[in-house]
Amino acid sequence: MMMALGLYVFSLHTAAYQDFQRQTNWRHPSSPRVGAAPARQYVGKGEDTITLSGLIVPEIAGERLSLDALRLMADTGKAWPLVEGTGRIYGSWVIESISETATLFFKDGAPRRIEFTLTLQRADDSQIELLGSLLSTVLDIIR
Repeated sequence: MMMALGLYVFSLHTAAYQDFQRQTNWRHPSSPRVGAAPARQYVGKGEDTITLSGLIVPEIAGERLSLDALRLMADTGKAWPLVEGTGRIYGSWVIESISETATLFFKDGAPRRIEFTLTLQRADDSQIELLGSLLSTVLDIIR
């Protein structure tokens, strides 16, 4: 398992991503001042976005239906927990967009190669701390 978004697992059998990109923003609006440079003030966190890009080659690795499963998850409008295969918990995320490009087709029209990009937006604020303490509690029980 590379990563799980809710119950969907990214792996070689479903959809493996080759690129993981995360952009986190913080808000610092400016206020104009007379005779001086604008003053900036920190007002909190901004958007947090994760973009996963990958390749599905149905003959070798991945399933074409994997992207359909992600679309069904996006249709619910719900936020899903994102957990890395290492156990790192990223928090709750919504699926903002999915794009796919199919190329190299079989004679029946099925693609041999599907490139995809999945964009996720952070949906929670501080629930990650709760998940982290839950994980440590579970690990203590197992030990």
